[in-house]
Amino acid sequence: MTATRVFRGAAAVRESLLRRTPLGGAGLGPDSNDLLRRAYGIDLTPEDFVDRVFKEVADGGDREIARLTEALDGVAPVTLEVQSDELRNAHRAAEPELLDDLETAAKRIRAFHERTKPNSWFDDRLGVGQKITPIERVGMYAPGGTAAYPSSILMTAIPAVVAGAGEIIMCTPPGPSGLPATVTLAAASIAGVDRVFAVGGAQAIAAMTLGTETIPKVDKIAGPGNLFVVLAMRKAFGTVGVSLLPGPTETLIIADGAADPEQVSADMLAQAEHDVLASPLVLTDSDDLAQNVLKELERQLTSLPRKRIAAESLRTLGGVGIVANLAEAADLANEYAPEHLCLVVSNPTALARKIRNAGGIFLGQGSPEVLGDYVAGPSHVMPVAGTAKFASPLNVGDFMKITSVFDLPGGECESLAGVAARLARAEGLEAHARAADLRTERSVAS
Repeated sequence: MTATRVFRGAAAVRESLLRRTPLGGAGLGPDSNDLLRRAYGIDLTPEDFVDRVFKEVADGGDREIARLTEALDGVAPVTLEVQSDELRNAHRAAEPELLDDLETAAKRIRAFHERTKPNSWFDDRLGVGQKITPIERVGMYAPGGTAAYPSSILMTAIPAVVAGAGEIIMCTPPGPSGLPATVTLAAASIAGVDRVFAVGGAQAIAAMTLGTETIPKVDKIAGPGNLFVVLAMRKAFGTVGVSLLPGPTETLIIADGAADPEQVSADMLAQAEHDVLASPLVLTDSDDLAQNVLKELERQLTSLPRKRIAAESLRTLGGVGIVANLAEAADLANEYAPEHLCLVVSNPTALARKIRNAGGIFLGQGSPEVLGDYVAGPSHVMPVAGTAKFASPLNVGDFMKITSVFDLPGGECESLAGVAARLARAEGLEAHARAADLRTERSVAS
């Protein structure tokens, strides 16, 4: 039996089920420790490993990227960049039905983001406005390793394309052949990525942050990744822009007694299979539903290909919380601020009005999160770890920057100068005040 955690009452749910482990503090399994040891021959914490990667990439450039790729991915790269003919070959080699599905998803994603694109504006009366400019070079990360994620490529690159970014480069881990998976390259082609590099992990983020002989330095980095990628993005912030720190996925499902336990369990497992650090959670006011979900998890887990990963996720970070009522569940959800919040209740619209903090809200059993992951339209790169209290899902605005524009109409400078001078003197900034006074004096003189 899988030891899926169960807690009863708001206090236990808050203190145990919804308690997050700080990024990097969950500990590493023996496989990850062995992997890090292969890179540098010593035991390192995740944070120390990322610091070492940045230092060595800064010093060694492409040579260090190639060494880390061989040590961590087991591939000795001939070249870091995937050539354009290899991208074309991957597109031709992909299954036609899969290409059609990727195109369908891309069309919906593009349509959604085109609706959200901001425009420059100017108010002639006030004499101020904003100039909206696309970012020149965007670096995106596409996960690989234990699974390929073409959906993440669409969800990250298409908003940048819609924004009008000058160049989009992508880093993604190589497969055994030295190239990323065929479906990954096909998705990059469909999404509009300009250049692809077969580099994964923290070293990919370091390369895009610092630049190497082959991989250009970017202006902003986006995309999901594992613990090491997220820690690397956190270290990169300030040297380059970082849209989000999209760490291990988390889903909170609020379900009532009318919910289908088979579907609720399937949605939990869909998140659990991502990563042992994923957090698949359910809050319910129904004892019967809770027990049926636990039984369904056991049944469905038996035949799951990624059973080991999903079971570990459920055992350590997932679970079921039994609460007094749905209002209490909503309060707990707002405190937790989940990446994904699924309202599998009889009246999801009414419950959604109580929600303030979530990356995405999925209303009812007819709008499952899995469709948001792939094809609904909004980006599935969403704020995690409680950052939904202040952050938003990846969007077109992440790939554009705002420049304030000042062109005051005639006479406005003189009328505002006195206000500015008095405020400047209140702050003790006499040079500011005199600069404002000068405009008033010249106006009187003329």
